[in-house]
Amino acid sequence: MEDQLFAVVDVETTGGGMTGNRLTEICVVLLRGSVIIDKYSTLIDPEIHIPVYITALTGIDNNLVADAPKFHEVAKEIEELTRGAIFVAHNVNFDYNVLHNEFKELGFEFHRKKLCTVRLSRKLIPGLFSYSLGRLCDSINIPIIDRHRAEGDTDATVILFQRLLSLDSGWEVIRSFLHAHSKEATLPPHISSEQIRELPEAPGIYLFKDKQHKVIYAGKAINIRKRVLSHFYDKMTKEYQLGQETYYIDHETTGNELMALLLEAEHIRKHYPKYNQAQKRPGMVYQIISYINQRGIIQLALGKTKMTSDSVGTFYNRATATEKLEQLCELFKLCPRYCTLQSNIEMCSHYRIRNCEGICDGSELVQDYNKKVMAAIASLGSETQSYVIREKGRHFKEEAFVLIKEGRYQGFGFVDVDVQIVAVEDYEPFLKLQEATYHTNKILSNYLRKQGKPKMLFF
Repeated sequence: MEDQLFAVVDVETTGGGMTGNRLTEICVVLLRGSVIIDKYSTLIDPEIHIPVYITALTGIDNNLVADAPKFHEVAKEIEELTRGAIFVAHNVNFDYNVLHNEFKELGFEFHRKKLCTVRLSRKLIPGLFSYSLGRLCDSINIPIIDRHRAEGDTDATVILFQRLLSLDSGWEVIRSFLHAHSKEATLPPHISSEQIRELPEAPGIYLFKDKQHKVIYAGKAINIRKRVLSHFYDKMTKEYQLGQETYYIDHETTGNELMALLLEAEHIRKHYPKYNQAQKRPGMVYQIISYINQRGIIQLALGKTKMTSDSVGTFYNRATATEKLEQLCELFKLCPRYCTLQSNIEMCSHYRIRNCEGICDGSELVQDYNKKVMAAIASLGSETQSYVIREKGRHFKEEAFVLIKEGRYQGFGFVDVDVQIVAVEDYEPFLKLQEATYHTNKILSNYLRKQGKPKMLFF
């Protein structure tokens, strides 16, 4: 590889995320092997305002780039200089993606093989406190002049890369990073391929943790390894930033998707991770409520609220709540008008429910009708009994279970298939207690609506 071209690159930008970043400065140093053969550096007019915080960091302001060339004026020179070269940068995905997006704006594709000096340094110079460019260079005595400017940072990265080349006998590490099937180039700088290899291809949850082992993202997956890798292939700003802050990945297998969903909800409630947006606040629910109207008739209706207690029935979207009302109306021969399924009419005329016994036209006694409504309400109450949901375990000798006691979610656990279960209490020694929340109730409601009773064992 002594004749291999390397383009060591650093860019400065306007900030604003991966897709909103515009170049303000670029420096490219071209190496053949470890020998410098060319250098290119220029300010660039980003054609948008440079924020104050960027100016405070880099010293580049709007006046400084006022007479600088626009990217389309230098794009051809940058493309030709880096053609046939391996793109090298400290935290390479950032610099590469910014440049790739600039070419894309012009209608051109920009593709180069990539090498990350952060990842190479972690492999070839292990055990350092920090691998940020400034601290890394301090640790191994590389001078940086004009920090946070493209040329100053590129010059330091070149010296670092030359040092790494000298440490990689036969360039074996670099070859492995460039291998067609290697994921090293796409992984974030602080995640090793060993961490990825340790992830199972099984259902469960995964936790991204920062340098202080604080959980910054919790997720669930049918295939943990595949799902984790998908975060690192995503070019969205949020996913990129998540990757940059992740140092450790923990996981827990569950054997099935339901328990993965419940465990994910528990970790989000417990850790309130920075990068989880969903499940941080309870949503609105629909309840079947009852009240007595002026005629003394007990009416059923839907109420929308954040409260999930003291209601006849709770549902997590209007469609399922309406469907339940229709079932009650049809099963107990109630009137669609007095179940709020029709309004502004004297007598009901529902397109499907036609077994009203005449409360709306006065041919049915109020006390008789109210008895039917009370029976319908009681039927909803009967749904708050004790049962378990049985699911696949983590291996064939094990069964997973979710325990609901008197209508309230208790938690989940695993039990060997040869353990005899005759009462709900027999599950409790194996139970991992969890808190019932809006989100766990919604998960269970959706599961039962789709799966029905085949996987339920009633007590």
